[in-house]
Amino acid sequence: MALSIPRILRQFKADVAQAVSAEVIGRICGYLHYTWRERVLDPVTTVHVFLLQILHGNTACTALSRLAGVGFTAAAYCDARMRLPLALFGDLLQRVCDALYPEIQDSARWHGHRTWTLDGSSFSMPDTPVLQTHFGQPTNQGKGCGFPVAHMLALFHAGSGLLVRVLAAPLRTHDMRHAATMHPELEEGDLLLADRGFASFAHLALLFMRKMHGVFRCHQQQIVNFRVGRKHTSHRRPKKGLPRSRYVRRLGRRDQVVEYVKPKQQPKWLDDATFATLPETLLVRELRFDTPQRGHRTKVITLVTTLLDPMLYPAADLAELYLSRWQIEVNFRHLKTTMGMEVLHCKTVAGVLKELYMFALAYNLVRLVMLEAARRQNVPLDRISFIDALRWLRDAGADTKLTPLVVNPARPNRLEPRVLKRRMKEYNLMKKPRKVLRKALLRKKGKA
Repeated sequence: MALSIPRILRQFKADVAQAVSAEVIGRICGYLHYTWRERVLDPVTTVHVFLLQILHGNTACTALSRLAGVGFTAAAYCDARMRLPLALFGDLLQRVCDALYPEIQDSARWHGHRTWTLDGSSFSMPDTPVLQTHFGQPTNQGKGCGFPVAHMLALFHAGSGLLVRVLAAPLRTHDMRHAATMHPELEEGDLLLADRGFASFAHLALLFMRKMHGVFRCHQQQIVNFRVGRKHTSHRRPKKGLPRSRYVRRLGRRDQVVEYVKPKQQPKWLDDATFATLPETLLVRELRFDTPQRGHRTKVITLVTTLLDPMLYPAADLAELYLSRWQIEVNFRHLKTTMGMEVLHCKTVAGVLKELYMFALAYNLVRLVMLEAARRQNVPLDRISFIDALRWLRDAGADTKLTPLVVNPARPNRLEPRVLKRRMKEYNLMKKPRKVLRKALLRKKGKA
C-alpha cells in the first residue's frame, strides 16, 4: 500500500505524484549528501510508510508493518525515520505545494485577487526534557504536571484550502513574530486575510511595500472614531481617548480613509534595517459592520485594510470576506482533530518537525482529492466531506478509481454553542509531579 501512493495520486495530478515519487526522494537525499545502505527501510519506503501512518491518524508504529505490507519492526522504523534529514521533509512539502500551484492560481479569486488566510494555533507533544526546553509549556501548569506545547503559524490558500506554509515555534511566540516570513509565498496583488493579532502599522506597511493587500480586524487597542473631521492625538503629547490616526475622508456610514503614522517604537519582531525602510505614513481604510447572524459572540467588527476604493471594494463585500476567515479555523480542525495532529508522538525537536511537515503534506493530498471530487461531482469545494476524502485516500489501492464522495448539506450561518456535551471523567488534574504523587500513594499504603 505505501509504495502505491504515487500511483494513486497520478490519476489526479501527475506533478503531485512525481513530487513524492521514489526518484524525487532519492534525488533530494542526494543533494543533501545523505547516504544509506540498501535495506528494507530505505528513504523511499520510510517516507511512504510515514505518510501512510499520518493518513491512518498517526497510528502506532507497531501497526505499520501490516498496513504497508512490508516486514520490519517498530524500532527499526523509528530508527530509519530518525536517520532521515529534516530538510528532506521540508523539501517534499515545498515540491507538493509547487505541483499544486495551478490549483492556487486558478481557484476562486475575490475581486480578481488571490486570497490567503494566516493564523496561529498550537499542538502538544510528549513530556521530554528536550521538548520542554525548546517549546515550553503553559504557565498555569506546574513543572512535571503538563506537556510541552508548540506555537504553530500556518498560511492557507482561501480558494482551495491548501496549506502552503507551516512552521512551529516555542509556545510563548506572538503570531507576528514569523508573519513576515510568509510574505515570500505571496505575489503582487495578493490579499492576506487575518485576525487582529496581525493588524499593525508595520505589517500593513510591509504588505503595501510589496504591492500586496491586507484585510485585518482592527487591534483592540486601536481607537477608531467615524466622526467626520474628528481630531486626533499627536505622538509627542498623546491625549487619552483620541485616535492616533489622522482623518482623511469619509467613504460612507462607518467607512473612512485615515492616515496611520509610523510608530517611534520598533516592533520586537522587526529588524532595524527593515524598520528603517517603512514609510512614515500609510493611508488605510477603516470600516465597521454588525455581524448578520444572531447569537454570535462578537456583535460588531471593525476592519482595517489597504483596499481604499469603495467602488471596487464595497464595504458589504469586505464584511462578507472577513466573515469567511472562519474557514481557517475549520482547516485547523481538520488537521488537529480529524487527522490527529493535536498531539504529536515524537520525542525530539527534529522528530516533531518531521511529523508537522508530513501532516501538512498529507493534508494537501486530501485537499487534492477533494478538489478533484468537487469538479467531477459539480459541487462547491467546501461541500465535499474532508473526512470522506481522507478515508478514500487512506484505503485506496494503486488502481482504485475515485468514487463519489459524501457531499455535506449547505448550512450557511450555522450556529452552535461552544460547549461540551460528553462529560469528562471526574479525575483530579495533576498539580504535582508524578513521582511525588506516587510516593504519597506508597506512604498511604504503608500506613494502611
